[in-house]
Amino acid sequence: MKVLLLEDELMLQSAIEEYLIEMCYYVDSYEDGEEAYKAISNGSYDLFIFDINVPSLDGLSLLETLQKDKIFVPTIFISAITEIEQITKAYELGCYDYLKKPFHLKELTLHIDRLLSMAPIECKHIIRLSKMYTYDLQKKRLTFDGVEQTLTLKQSQIINLFASNTTRVVDFDMLRHFVWNDAIVDNATIRAEVHRVRQILKEELIVTLKGVGYKLS
Repeated sequence: MKVLLLEDELMLQSAIEEYLIEMCYYVDSYEDGEEAYKAISNGSYDLFIFDINVPSLDGLSLLETLQKDKIFVPTIFISAITEIEQITKAYELGCYDYLKKPFHLKELTLHIDRLLSMAPIECKHIIRLSKMYTYDLQKKRLTFDGVEQTLTLKQSQIINLFASNTTRVVDFDMLRHFVWNDAIVDNATIRAEVHRVRQILKEELIVTLKGVGYKLS
């Protein structure tokens, strides 16, 4: 799931971002409302986490602007504000939840889990392969730090197979079936193609299991 975090307290921003990444979310962080708005206008996100009092464009005004632009993404507000008028406005604008600072990071994930059970978020097709790599099973797209990677057809098929079987061993028969359509291909040819994939990756994602096949690290 891809999250945009708007928080101008940099220590808190860093802590939330690091924690969410550990929870296998992809996170873009901003401390300025206008910068966050530009990113949202040019990208696609599954969840917004907004502070209210941030520079340029506050969180409430940002959400209101997004509503006018017909950008409807589930939103959680995190703020030290306790005035009932602003909290009420946040819910009137369509936020799903409100979390008062200070809070424990685990509490934030509980709120996200609650939101996921309520909101129409379909993000199970986004697979996190590592801290920097994600793979979109629907679009068959590999990204590194949010940047799409260029792959040949065979390389894309191989990555897709691994992303679809993150906890399983991918043996030569599976590769032969899903990538070569059960053509008569020897193991040496398969090993060579997997080696080419490993060469273009910026991280060591694929582990060789001698005599068996491969597995994601």
